[in-house]
Amino acid sequence: MNEDVFNVSVRKFLKKVGTSQREIEKAVRDACANGRLKGHEALPAKMTLAMEAVGLTVEIDGAIELE
Repeated sequence: MNEDVFNVSVRKFLKKVGTSQREIEKAVRDACANGRLKGHEALPAKMTLAMEAVGLTVEIDGAIELE
């Protein structure tokens, strides 16, 4: 395994994952704008990372606080 190639590839993947921040921001702003949220909630959030080829499944739980 080439460690440099592996490291760059992982970083590229994580950069793609980072774009999900925009999706979260848009969904929350839309929900506030149309009245589904009041704007002071803490929203439960969960992300699952899976790599079936190596038997990896990691669930990350947290909350997105709006105020």
